[in-house]
Amino acid sequence: MSLHKRLSALFVTLVSTVLLLSGAYWWLSRLVTVKLKPSLVGSWFRDVTEEVRLDFVHDPGTRVTRDFFMPAVVGSGAAVFDFDSDGRMDILLLQNGGPESLSINRLFQQGADHTFSDVSSGSGLDVAGFGMGVAVGDVNNDGFPDVLITEYGGVRLFLNINGDGVFKDVTRDAGLDNPLWGTSAAYLDYDRDGWLDLAVVNYVDYDAEKSCLGKSGRREFCGPASFEGTVTRLYRNLGPLTTATENTVAFEDMTANSGLAAAKGPGLGVVCADFNADGWSDILVANDGKANHLWINQHEGRFEDHAILYGLGYNGAGHTQANMGVAVGDVDGDGLFDVFITHLPGEQNVCWKQQSKGVFQDRTTQMQLANPLWNGTGFGTILEDFDLDGDIDIAVANGAVRVPELVSTPGSDPFFGRYCERNQLFANDGEGRFNDVSEGDPFCGQPAVSRGLACGDIFGDGGLCLLVTRVGMSARLYRYDAPRRGHWMLVRAVDPALGGRDAYGAEVEIKAGERHWHRWVNPGSSFLCSNDPRTHFGLGPTEEIDLIRIIWPDGLVERFDGRATDQSIVLKKGSGTLDQ
Repeated sequence: MSLHKRLSALFVTLVSTVLLLSGAYWWLSRLVTVKLKPSLVGSWFRDVTEEVRLDFVHDPGTRVTRDFFMPAVVGSGAAVFDFDSDGRMDILLLQNGGPESLSINRLFQQGADHTFSDVSSGSGLDVAGFGMGVAVGDVNNDGFPDVLITEYGGVRLFLNINGDGVFKDVTRDAGLDNPLWGTSAAYLDYDRDGWLDLAVVNYVDYDAEKSCLGKSGRREFCGPASFEGTVTRLYRNLGPLTTATENTVAFEDMTANSGLAAAKGPGLGVVCADFNADGWSDILVANDGKANHLWINQHEGRFEDHAILYGLGYNGAGHTQANMGVAVGDVDGDGLFDVFITHLPGEQNVCWKQQSKGVFQDRTTQMQLANPLWNGTGFGTILEDFDLDGDIDIAVANGAVRVPELVSTPGSDPFFGRYCERNQLFANDGEGRFNDVSEGDPFCGQPAVSRGLACGDIFGDGGLCLLVTRVGMSARLYRYDAPRRGHWMLVRAVDPALGGRDAYGAEVEIKAGERHWHRWVNPGSSFLCSNDPRTHFGLGPTEEIDLIRIIWPDGLVERFDGRATDQSIVLKKGSGTLDQ
């Protein structure tokens, strides 16, 4: 054999060996699990839905069983927010029965006894439609949070008039025209002028007359690949109108001028944050079956898609997946937020670690998330510290979009019972790796077609709650009810110069000794939902913090004095000490 052939054979052998070892490592990494700590075994959450009188059943409409109407299997979402400024979180839940339906959106007000009253009637939010997502934000800087609802075929903006439970539909006057299939939406101040702008993610250009078949040959819901994608729309807030009626605002459609019209996609999830640490808000859009879009703010109103450049376009293998819900959080405590996106059961939910500022890498396997106890079709997702041990945990809401098997779940809608799946919970081990603690937890107990997942300290005791919307079933509220593993702090960052509204886009850091925790202010994440706008910190054994540092949306940095933990505080811009 010639030297050339011997070298070629040796090279082939080496390559084969490397591939074999790499494959073996990949499979082993999927099989290895972290041994559960005793404190992690057992349930975390308790279902308190009936106890707190939250009475809501989702209506997917009548077209679903006749036409496999695709919007019925996608919606609907919810919001956790304080509409009346009494310090207690209230709840908005959306219906999907269509504009002619008798099922209306429902607004629930929390009372002093921590039970909810239905105050929908006369609120202005009590409308029917193909309700999809909710975005909450004070768009006119009057101190009261306003509500935007996305729908199949449009959006609606409701101004919170006086915080007394009455909302006014100002969609037309505000210039918001989105005749597409709106899904998730979020507010951001992309031009740093003090007014909240709006990003509306749109799904596909759906043709309801199109019929699709599943693998069995039976009719099924169509997938996103059957239709052309649509653009995410960006609206710039021009501030209050001076020539029209009181209490309204004006928006300008900047989709084309901003650059967002350059790329279409079947968008489902969205989160707005500063991905390149330049002090300006960017927009990450989770696309279903296509590469994600990461719109990096170029300042002066322009954005460029750098999802692939930043490592967030595809998973670690370079593949597109069915990206749906999205959340950000610092899972390993290095001060940089990481990104978690949910997917189909044949894929993997993916966690991208931010290695350095603006550099993301798929570390799903290394974080022990590649081999859960069971797989699901992930939609809503939350990254928060549920057990207060100082480390970010993960919750995922699951529900199929294709029939996995001809089995129905008792108590579910007769049609959607075949699509039911169980939710999931993952506990952080303190090193940025996760234990699957789903088994035995009521949040993960009953299979359902779960969609929206919203989170907040609803009862004001430092413990987080999970609100789950379920297609054709009752919405459920779960309260953390396990022994707490640490202390907590709830921080609301507000700007008095902007009507005292929440400072969307701010970064809040808490320091205690050598430990530091970071949170980012923006309730628009998960899937079709708006969460508690306050930043929640689990602090482990820390009883006293040294200082709180806030990077405000306009770049101003302030320090605030340390204090005891286990309390909820409001920090106002301009009342701290400048941090040079």
